Amino acid sequence: MTHARLVPLTLVLVSLDNGLARTPPMGWNSWNHFGCDVSAQLIRETADAMVASGMREAGYRYVVIDDCWQVARDGGGKLVADSVRFPGGIKPVADYVHSRGLKFGIYTDAGRMTCQGRPGTYGHEEQDARTFAEWGVDYVKEDWCYAEGLDAPTQYAKFRDALARAGRPIVFSICEWGSNRPWEWGPRSGNLWRTTGDIEDRWGSMLGIVDLSTQYALAARAGAWNDPDMLEVGNGGMTDDEYRAHFSLWAIMAAPLMAGNDLRAMSAATREILTNGEVIAVDQDSAGVQGTLVASNPPELQAWAKPLKDGSKAVVLLNRSGLQTAMSVSWWRIGLHAGPARVRDLWAHADRGTFTERFSAIVPAHGVVMVRVTPG
Repeated sequence: MTHARLVPLTLVLVSLDNGLARTPPMGWNSWNHFGCDVSAQLIRETADAMVASGMREAGYRYVVIDDCWQVARDGGGKLVADSVRFPGGIKPVADYVHSRGLKFGIYTDAGRMTCQGRPGTYGHEEQDARTFAEWGVDYVKEDWCYAEGLDAPTQYAKFRDALARAGRPIVFSICEWGSNRPWEWGPRSGNLWRTTGDIEDRWGSMLGIVDLSTQYALAARAGAWNDPDMLEVGNGGMTDDEYRAHFSLWAIMAAPLMAGNDLRAMSAATREILTNGEVIAVDQDSAGVQGTLVASNPPELQAWAKPLKDGSKAVVLLNRSGLQTAMSVSWWRIGLHAGPARVRDLWAHADRGTFTERFSAIVPAHGVVMVRVTPG
């Protein structure tokens, strides 16, 4: 058996303590499905769909507009929203999201322009933080485009401090794609930080991100999370088995669960994946530990494990191969002593019985079996 390699970290002993994101944030972001095609109507309809679909009840809270909402700065330097797509500005949109029992998020960039060439926050940190607070923003994602010559830790710390002075609790999402080792300094400045480049709606892209993100598990803790990017579940580029694997891996890695599909037109299978309460409970476990790869032999057959607050272990058996395969994991691999332990299948919502040394299952190609193992 081979083991996951944890990259040595310069551990940050002091973390941002804004009292927010004590478990990984859950919500929706517009970028993966809609790109620049955002509007006030889309955000209102998405908030409605989050409630009607059961996602709000399942724990999703943040409705986040990504890039392309902003077009300019006014004479006083204040950000201006696209008046065609957001005819009343941003505040009425935030108010509507709040009226649905949800929280509102927005996008900006630490550089001179956003990735789509809109005004960035560089040089306007204090003003933009105050503006976002005035609009009722609860979550800010800050990108890293057009930032040549800038120092990432410095720039993100500036906006962290500006948000702290803005007078409103705002979750801060750092999005510089893992370019400057944010797992080493991100916990001091943000509630979450991207560990990789952008995800694509493909099996290989998703697995590549997983392979990178598992290396930085030691940096994660309550209020500070590694972010392997937003979910692609339901966008059509993977099978339902692959999407179940995607969601399971994000959950066991204690990743933010930010849906990126069209919530207004979900299939029953997509809704079932995104609202699986037993899998979400693993992601949201209050111990705040990121799960890791514990066995890989051969490389296509992997076991992942995450310790949970109640002493149980969440386990994902991941079959990366193209063939349905029998897989097993022993108790010592997941950090349990030999002895009886109950096994609960989190996708089948079924108890599998009591086992003394290991658990075995048939795992579909490009799929997972995810269980909770409770000793005693």
